[in-house]
Amino acid sequence: MTNSPNPQILRPASYVYGQWHVNPEGQTLLDAVYGRPVAVISSEGVDFAQALAYGREKGAAIRKLTFHTRARMLRALATYLMERKEDYYALNALTGATRRDGWVDIEGGIGTLFAYSSMARRELPDERFLPDGKVETLGKGGTFMARHLLVPREGVAVQINAYNFPIWGMLEKFAPSFIAGMPSLVKPAPQTAYLAERMVRDIVASGILPEGALQLVTGEPGDLLDHLEEQDMLAFTGSAATANKLRVHPNIVARAVPFSVEADSLNASVLGLSVKPEDPEFALFVKEVAREMTGKAGQKCTAIRRPLVPRHMVDAVVDALKKELAKVTVGDPARDDVRMGALVSVEQRQRVRETLEKLKQDAEIVIGGESELLGGDREKGAFLDPTLLLCRDPLTVKGPHELEAFGPVATLMPYDTLDDAIKLAKMGRGSLAASVITHDRSEATELVLGIASTHGRVLVLNRDDAKESTGHGSPLPQLLHGGPGRAGGGAELAGLAGVKHHMNKVAVQADPTTLAAITREHVPGAAVHEDVVHPFRKTFDQIQVGDSLLTHRRTVTEADIVNFAALTGDHFYAHVDDIGAKEGIFGKRVAHGYFLISAAAGQFVSPAPGPVLANYGLENLRFVEPVGIGDTIRTRLTCKRKIRKDLRPGETRPTGVVEWHAEIRNQDEVLVATYDILTLVERGRDEFDPVEDAGREGGKA
Repeated sequence: MTNSPNPQILRPASYVYGQWHVNPEGQTLLDAVYGRPVAVISSEGVDFAQALAYGREKGAAIRKLTFHTRARMLRALATYLMERKEDYYALNALTGATRRDGWVDIEGGIGTLFAYSSMARRELPDERFLPDGKVETLGKGGTFMARHLLVPREGVAVQINAYNFPIWGMLEKFAPSFIAGMPSLVKPAPQTAYLAERMVRDIVASGILPEGALQLVTGEPGDLLDHLEEQDMLAFTGSAATANKLRVHPNIVARAVPFSVEADSLNASVLGLSVKPEDPEFALFVKEVAREMTGKAGQKCTAIRRPLVPRHMVDAVVDALKKELAKVTVGDPARDDVRMGALVSVEQRQRVRETLEKLKQDAEIVIGGESELLGGDREKGAFLDPTLLLCRDPLTVKGPHELEAFGPVATLMPYDTLDDAIKLAKMGRGSLAASVITHDRSEATELVLGIASTHGRVLVLNRDDAKESTGHGSPLPQLLHGGPGRAGGGAELAGLAGVKHHMNKVAVQADPTTLAAITREHVPGAAVHEDVVHPFRKTFDQIQVGDSLLTHRRTVTEADIVNFAALTGDHFYAHVDDIGAKEGIFGKRVAHGYFLISAAAGQFVSPAPGPVLANYGLENLRFVEPVGIGDTIRTRLTCKRKIRKDLRPGETRPTGVVEWHAEIRNQDEVLVATYDILTLVERGRDEFDPVEDAGREGGKA
């Protein structure tokens, strides 16, 4: 397979205020492989104030959707885009990336949509807001309480992305902001904006997202930042120098616009002091360094820039890396026999070469040169072979800890002690990722805790996790993608933390009943609703938050305790030894805590078949006061909240999870135990869902 001889000139447009904006004149972009014109790009004529105003206005419709509705839209969109992935791969090679590189960008980006859809439906309520943390009791009488709520910000999430991952970089920012209820305005880097634009065209054509949920600006950002307001947000991925200019932008400062940055990162990988050349960890380290140097031609913000190795292992590591990097074929990334493509542009290659010259003041090149090129143009294309430098005294110089050659370049650094390794890793002044390769647990502990304060993510790689490890340079939706200091202090992804980052946190104070009405979750002390119909006889749709059952009473006997001990084998002295119990903290024999839970279930369970299908779990259990022989218990069960579950493939019975709050009290109305029970409850079948249908039918709304 080879690159087409004459690719068509692309004219990526901006999508703003509900329409496509094309400018026939603009900056000409060259493909990274042969140096031929590939696209003309411009944002001339885009009204940025209008685009932001449009997003804020249309954002009101997004905020009216629940988390689950937004999540189902993401799932349908991800399905729709995955069916069209080959269209994106066709453009991917023009950026200099191999298909393997493109997999991380294209399918990794779409996979992030799937991941956030799943997390939102699993962990968030089917509401437009998120109760956060526990209920705080502010008065002794229990009539004044408070709880934090997270609500969507009423602005636009402006997302300025880097050139190296035009799809993943867009979708990993868009997914959490959309789940949070914020529309996005995406500004991709010009060099690869045509790939981001191709996907946005499909997103718009799908009709799955509400209008205004996603706008795109190709070309330069113009006066975009001048029009940001207090409810807007700004996320930037790029150089620290540019980030520092944005931080002091007068409008961002004046309006206190939240600003998240992912910037330079001189990531380190530490080969443990205990590792020997014959150990599996040695081979893992060499493969990981080589992979991170050559993946995406080294144009990854998480790539290994500073491999740190024990001083006595330097020669062995250099020899092993020579053999490993010799396997890397360089050339046209559209060819099946090419493992590493080109940098994004000849301008970027020149910047890397200039940085290399500066690095050579403190280090020497030990692996480099030009290999045979398998397709492409060595001069007009942006090719640069893998280059490894060796800095023999890394504790005494600054260059390798300050200068990032954003390409297939790394600087090997020897160390003598673990303290030295920790110091070297921290000399990067804050990084997105680090890795520690060792099978020695104490060594791993010392290294991880030593560098944790200056890193956003640390991978410990060894023979036990290597088969499942996603690698040093792979950000995951569930984990933080960001780092302190030089890395910018950003906080992208990190599971639901990325969603919460786009929401405003407000403390709401009220009486229990009002607080329950606002949060739609039962609050202890709030008014309850008792019905002649047992709550376990109601379907998910019929049950309401606050529905409650007060059970009959039961007096605990010595026989109860003895029989429970015999049944379970739990003969703890506090339950069965009269003398030992009197000398214990209770001064008497008491019932097993789990007997109380079992007895309470006997009080509130409705035994006949019905809509309650299963016990789904038990949470937040606390035993507050002991229950002795002759004490009488009674249980109140109240619906705390409801969580609708989507049907999984193959499932035919719609269900939801009902969370019940249980309180067991004694004859003096003293609370003896409290906990939450989750039950799986049958619900009614949904009416026709155009969102889910869009996902099944290819997104035609």
